[in-house]
Amino acid sequence: MQLPINIDSVKGFLHPDEGKALYDYALECSQSKAIMEIGSYCGKSSVYLGTAAQLNKSTLFAVDHHRGSEEHQFGEEYHDPDVYDNDVQMIDTFKAFRWAMKEARLEDTVVPVVAPSKVAAKHWHTPLGMLFIDGGHSMQAALDDYRCWAPQIAIGGVLAIHDLFPNPEEGGQAPITIWRMALASGLFEEIEVVGTLGFARRIA
Repeated sequence: MQLPINIDSVKGFLHPDEGKALYDYALECSQSKAIMEIGSYCGKSSVYLGTAAQLNKSTLFAVDHHRGSEEHQFGEEYHDPDVYDNDVQMIDTFKAFRWAMKEARLEDTVVPVVAPSKVAAKHWHTPLGMLFIDGGHSMQAALDDYRCWAPQIAIGGVLAIHDLFPNPEEGGQAPITIWRMALASGLFEEIEVVGTLGFARRIA
């Protein structure tokens, strides 16, 4: 795997091992279908996914309202003043995201969908080869991401969910809740978990 940009120059919370796994599955899944991520933040995961999609002349749809998740807001644990727009007093990660896509030469591959996940899903009808969920970590946001987008994954496609923490003391429980829902649904079969990133294949 050779990335077109120094990945450490892109803000984000993705471990390199998780990024490599995303790249590998995206390389497989984007051969015949578009792929999607929910929650781009500043574009770190988009670089891994988009680079793989580009090799297959495919497309990554990157859905994010770019106003930050709950934990990114002013005064919260993961707040970053560098992506806080003082003029409107709101998080704005879209500028950083667009910079990363330009620097990584992925503007012909990565299509940003700047909208809340639930809004973007309203009229979506394109089957996906892969879906990566790393959006809002409130229970409602995670449930919306899963319920709106998991049905769009084609049979044989891959569902990836980030920030799986079996122990509540280590992290929020919304992502692992939808992960367990997916495996219990009979629609997905676990492939592997890399760090806190789970991969499951759609089988029905």
